Amino acid sequence: MTLSKEPTYDIDQRGALLDAFAAAWGAGDIDGLMAMMASGCWFRSSIGDEPGTSYLGPDQVRTGFERFIGAPSSPAAPSAVTRRMVSSDFAVVLWDVPNDDGSIAVRACDIFEFSGDQILSKDTYRKARP
Repeated sequence: MTLSKEPTYDIDQRGALLDAFAAAWGAGDIDGLMAMMASGCWFRSSIGDEPGTSYLGPDQVRTGFERFIGAPSSPAAPSAVTRRMVSSDFAVVLWDVPNDDGSIAVRACDIFEFSGDQILSKDTYRKARP
């Protein structure tokens, strides 16, 4: 009997994918973001009714990314990644957004899951000053 084994992805590959994702997010490049998402993707934002709104599948995830990046109460991109923990299956990215005076306006993290060489999910949690 032959066991099939999925290819493994090293931490550097996952880190490069996250760097590309962060760059596309910061640029507001929705097409670029979606090119990195797996076909069965989902996104749970840090704002919304659930708490946080869940978007399932590529069409909804695209809508969620567009809404979140354009929301006045939400930073489009983290200004400073403070820490990143990456494995072959998932990653946690911690980030802050400063106020103009340098104090922290938002402290947050994203939890990513991977599928093959793409991102399966992005789940965001944040703390914001009133």
